[in-house]
Amino acid sequence: MSVGYDRAMKVQVIGSGSWGLALARILARNDHEVLLWCRAEDNPDALRETRESPVFLPGVLMPENVAVVSHVDPDVDMAVFAVPSHVMRIVAEQYPLSEKTIRVNVAKGIERATLLRMSEVLVEAGEGGPVVTLSGPSHAEEVGNDLPASLVAASLDEDAAAMVQEAFFGSTFRVYTSGDLVGVEIGGSLKNVVAIAAGTCDGLGLGDNAKAALITRGLAEIARLGVACGADPITFSGLSGMGDLIVTCDSRHSRNRRVGEGIAQGKTIEEILNGPMVAEGVNTTESAHALAGKMGVEMPITAAVHGVLFGGIDAGTALAQLLGREKRSEQD
Repeated sequence: MSVGYDRAMKVQVIGSGSWGLALARILARNDHEVLLWCRAEDNPDALRETRESPVFLPGVLMPENVAVVSHVDPDVDMAVFAVPSHVMRIVAEQYPLSEKTIRVNVAKGIERATLLRMSEVLVEAGEGGPVVTLSGPSHAEEVGNDLPASLVAASLDEDAAAMVQEAFFGSTFRVYTSGDLVGVEIGGSLKNVVAIAAGTCDGLGLGDNAKAALITRGLAEIARLGVACGADPITFSGLSGMGDLIVTCDSRHSRNRRVGEGIAQGKTIEEILNGPMVAEGVNTTESAHALAGKMGVEMPITAAVHGVLFGGIDAGTALAQLLGREKRSEQD
């Protein structure tokens, strides 16, 4: 085996969007047997024939040991849930798995109705084995083209996290493990909210100084909420915190950054989101704002983004409100 496995695994990737495709390719190149579940509306026949999705990951070919399927095998060694956070519960309920199957969440979001993290949704909504969240700075476009990336496999089950690390680890895809499931999921989810604000900075032409300050203060409020929810504060200095925040706020690949940029340019949310790609930060803004209120945590940047997206406040007014906040210590 190429990376030292005792045996190849049978892995089901549920979801054939850009991230599902990229991860299926990583797993297949590590010699695992990969079943890639593809919805009928995403044209599985074409994907089988051409080995490429021109919509979600153009120019990236799927290896031959990726089988494109329309079913989910309940007895696989590992199931990777590569679906948007707002449909995670529906998919988990639809496809119960065996107790031996490690369930891997790769979505970044918080369920709006319950304010549960995705690992909690998987545990509550479906049957299966231990749950691991794989998260970090990782645009599918780059991973699909074999550019280096480093992520974190977080779980309450140390052995399950190590199995996910083994399954994905490769020459261009480095995976660390963590026991701080709360911190990894909070960091991965809320960075999308700050990325919308960062895109607004770009759209308004506010410059690098303003954007750097926004990212830094955004990380501070993410950590405040995470710690209130039980996370280790050190996690937010790592890949799923600072790392993911930087790449999402600054990359041309970032859909959430483009949402903010479009808003600053006067576009509507409907215009910006018109297409097959999902910007998780829009739904997460609602969830994060509600969770902050529930936990009694002050999150001014999240509140500003919420006001722009759902409260009818224009970006310029939201900026003025942020800049007009009272003086305080940086540690507050």
